[in-house]
Amino acid sequence: MSDRDSHTPMTSRRAEERHEVRWAVDCASEDTFLYAYITNVSSLGLFVYTERPLAVGTRVKLSFAPLGARAFELVGEVAWINPQKPGGENPNPGMGIRFLDLCLEDRERLVEAIRTIAYVRGEDRPPIN
Repeated sequence: MSDRDSHTPMTSRRAEERHEVRWAVDCASEDTFLYAYITNVSSLGLFVYTERPLAVGTRVKLSFAPLGARAFELVGEVAWINPQKPGGENPNPGMGIRFLDLCLEDRERLVEAIRTIAYVRGEDRPPIN
């Protein structure tokens, strides 16, 4: 990471825009199972809100179903964590997960679910002809 990047806000460095959601997710690694919530999502990854984030580099299987969509079974890797701090000073503990080996069909379904969220919220209206 260049020095310039280290001073750029995380939102400015994201490759894809994230959208706020609240989807229940089952998150399983080799030796851990978490029932948690996805609080934001993009076509490249998501954030899982949990007070017990897994270690960076941990591979996880994610199972979740956005409202009105067929369930997803995806594999990802913990890219970064925001650990729970003593005294509860961290209002948003959890882990950022980057998708791995996302097949074309799952990527297209995920993009469609994200577009639906954005459209319903008025974030991405189609052009008027």
